[in-house]
Amino acid sequence: MSATNQLVTIKAVHTVIWAIFATAILAIPFLAWADMYRHVIWITSFIMLEIIILAVNRWQCPLTGIAARYTDDRRDNFDIYLPLWLARHNKLIFGSLFVIGQAIVILKWRGWVG
Repeated sequence: MSATNQLVTIKAVHTVIWAIFATAILAIPFLAWADMYRHVIWITSFIMLEIIILAVNRWQCPLTGIAARYTDDRRDNFDIYLPLWLARHNKLIFGSLFVIGQAIVILKWRGWVG
């Protein structure tokens, strides 16, 4: 397989994994609102595992290092099919949404809202 095909495959896999995590983060407050706390615990655990993986890998997805073998491009989205602005601010945006989602879970669970 050519370097271009390898990079396309890595970017596609990375994008699918990102979409799964993004959807999971966005689902947390809705699941809390529906009192589906078991789902919240599973999703939160799943995301925490990803956070540990990122932390161990110097806050970079392991797929980024693999993709870097196949291109000299180092733009923020060289390894994933996301708009440049989203790839650049991904951790800030989804990290904030994760924290907000967890706050909603706590508020709902404690009965302080809804």
